[in-house]
Amino acid sequence: MKTTRNCVEFILDGKILRLNFAEESAIKPTTTVLNYLRSIHGHKGVKEGCGEGDCGACTIVVAEEGIRGNLEYKALNSCLLFLPMLHGKQLITIENLAQKKGQEILLHPVQQAIVDEYGSQCGYCTPGMVLSMFSLYKNSPHAQEDSIKLALSGNLCRCTGYKSILNAAKIACSKGPEDHFTNGEDAVLELIHSIHKNTDPILLQTDDYQYYIPFTTEDLLHYKSGHPEALIIAGASDIALRQTKKNELLPNLIDISQLNDLKFIQEDHAGFYFGAGISIEELRDFSEDRYPALFNVLNVFGSHQIRHLATLGGNLATASPISDMIPILLVADASIRLISIHGQRELKLEEFIKGYRQTDLKADEIILMVRIPKNERITFINTYKVSRRKDVDISCVNGAFSVELSRNNRIDDIRIGFGGMAAQAKRAAITEAFLSGKQWERNVIEEAMQLLYTEFQPISDARAKAESRSILAGNLLMKFFLDVNYYTKTQADVI
Repeated sequence: MKTTRNCVEFILDGKILRLNFAEESAIKPTTTVLNYLRSIHGHKGVKEGCGEGDCGACTIVVAEEGIRGNLEYKALNSCLLFLPMLHGKQLITIENLAQKKGQEILLHPVQQAIVDEYGSQCGYCTPGMVLSMFSLYKNSPHAQEDSIKLALSGNLCRCTGYKSILNAAKIACSKGPEDHFTNGEDAVLELIHSIHKNTDPILLQTDDYQYYIPFTTEDLLHYKSGHPEALIIAGASDIALRQTKKNELLPNLIDISQLNDLKFIQEDHAGFYFGAGISIEELRDFSEDRYPALFNVLNVFGSHQIRHLATLGGNLATASPISDMIPILLVADASIRLISIHGQRELKLEEFIKGYRQTDLKADEIILMVRIPKNERITFINTYKVSRRKDVDISCVNGAFSVELSRNNRIDDIRIGFGGMAAQAKRAAITEAFLSGKQWERNVIEEAMQLLYTEFQPISDARAKAESRSILAGNLLMKFFLDVNYYTKTQADVI
């Protein structure tokens, strides 16, 4: 077995902090960053609200080297982030924002804006709110209101003081991104480089835990082959909940968050190729111009903090029946490539999803990438999500649709995918077959809506009743019909 080490290193307060899990009795590999910070001196500003990534009170910022060699600042939920995931990164907490010069404390521009605009009431949410604003300040100077609302959608203010907070964000971002962090970025990058010089895998072993961090795909596959029972985590935004909410012991984990081999986005004349390790936020950014239908659903996928943690591969491996991602990939005819020490294989996504949270992934395999073919024949493709609130909410029903229309307005091909309608996200094969070859007319769509009511047998739960789900699915089909007609008319008017 390749040489391993039993420690992680990250930057806090301008210095490299080295944690040896064999010597540290107070922490374990699955200790969250939230609980770690609350246990040490001088960093207790971070708060726990929900413990499941919904409220944003525990938001911290992590800075890491981006693809252009610069530092990228990402707001994350520390309640979902395992401590070893900080390896090779800079951890920034609320205590790091202000500067002390002699007896004077100089607030960071985002802190000063909160003060000036009376953006804090009870104060419990304020540290997380400020750090989300700080991330926006560094990444999106001169951000407009829509971008500000999107960046703050994962932070709840129970005192309902959003107006003053939004005003503070507008004022602060008009001054960014320069601050005292800017002057120290070269020094931070040097520290990050020094940490990453050692590429030996990390194996954190205690009496109850085995936590493995590979830096190459080869190391990952060999370890996975010998430990098929180990759970793979990339962002842990889903698996972490098993510990924080269900109190499960997670004794054997493989953390692939350091694996740059899986973090790629490529495009050629035939299609798009997305590495399993790319974050949902990276995929969202790319798809805004290149694949708008995918962007539409990713724009309301979790929160800013969740999208930075969650990965494409992790979302697909979870195989949730209410997945926002899977329906659009089904409709887009996506395929998924799997890899093990024995080689690679590729299969359609609908073959990969086998049932309720079940996939065709073998014990020694990992997801390598997702491929979406380009299809110029598609007239229109779109996605829709129905949930109780717009942001940071789980779907009641979500649907994805694509259609190819002939010149005489006949349906040459139609694809319909739903989440929330069955034990797994799946296509409406019977309704698709009914519509194929028919005219693209309202009365035909109305007949198809009736057929949809019988094709699925959804369940009732806390989000929606079964009958409501059936009605919603039919209504989404009609919405797609109306949107296509509007789109085609608009195109014709332009021509």
